[in-house]
Amino acid sequence: MTNMDTIRASYEADLALVEDSKMLGDFWTKYLSKSGEIQKLMGGIKSVPKEEKKAYGQAVNEVKTWAQGLYDAKKEEMDKKAMMARYDDETIDVTLPAASTGAGNLHPLTCIKNEIIDVFAGMGFEIFEGPEIEDDDHNFTRLNVLKDHPSRDMQDTFWLTEDLLLRTHTSPGQIRVMDKGELPIKVLVPGKVFRSDSDATHSPMFSQMEGLVVDKHITLCDLQGMLDQFVKALFSDEAKTRLRPSYFPFTEPSVEVDVTCFKCGGKGCSLCKGTGWIEVLGGGIVNNRVLENCNIDSNEYSGLAFGIGIERIAMLKYGINHMGKLFENDIEFLKQFKA
Repeated sequence: MTNMDTIRASYEADLALVEDSKMLGDFWTKYLSKSGEIQKLMGGIKSVPKEEKKAYGQAVNEVKTWAQGLYDAKKEEMDKKAMMARYDDETIDVTLPAASTGAGNLHPLTCIKNEIIDVFAGMGFEIFEGPEIEDDDHNFTRLNVLKDHPSRDMQDTFWLTEDLLLRTHTSPGQIRVMDKGELPIKVLVPGKVFRSDSDATHSPMFSQMEGLVVDKHITLCDLQGMLDQFVKALFSDEAKTRLRPSYFPFTEPSVEVDVTCFKCGGKGCSLCKGTGWIEVLGGGIVNNRVLENCNIDSNEYSGLAFGIGIERIAMLKYGINHMGKLFENDIEFLKQFKA
């Protein structure tokens, strides 16, 4: 019984010193756990005379009940204090001025895409968006890309099955629009395209905008006249274009389109490598085979097509030296561009 009085005094003294949840946990371990001081009292019943065991057991139970009651009261008190502290931390003074947040702005690729669409929409173009997963027929075969053409190789194309792939250009949109049989056609096909290529000026995923016009008596002069207006609107009123012979399976003749360097005005500088010209896109007159693959009479109709790399235009216009910057979501980098 004397031991119980000692434990009671120690219990009360230690409990009064408890100030936080960790100390309360240590206190519980010391006194109320299975190996704690209160539980050890029951072990002392072995040395108590038989006739006193009942009284001893009752006394131990009273100590346990008393100790548990004090512990519960202490825990409740500490829980209330913790809750009030949390309320104080989370209190919001609604009379304070709101924290200012900076206004967002469009991504440079979105800005360029919108500018291009605005220019060609003013010329009467409509927008068509095709699927990013294409079949061989739309992506290659009907665009006059032969089975042995190198662009079909695994190192250039992401094949999903023997017939399905991630589209390598937005040109399949031309086929889908022409398949509708609604002539004449004047359409832009923007979207993401995918090729196995990655360096400072290339990315495995990038954006293109395809343009297609199909009507009677369409010539290469129509293409150059249209692109002249495009570069003037996008770069400067002084910008000019020139066409250089090239080759694409789906156009004949095919051309690479250069624009006068907007940094030096055509005089020659580091940007244009001293030539005064910068390549911006490719195009040409739609190959008759492509028209016929879409059941369009090539004797009556002709067409022009061009493909614009949106990242390339953005890099040239904004002076960006690595394509990766356009995909890193660096806020400080993106803050420089305003729509």
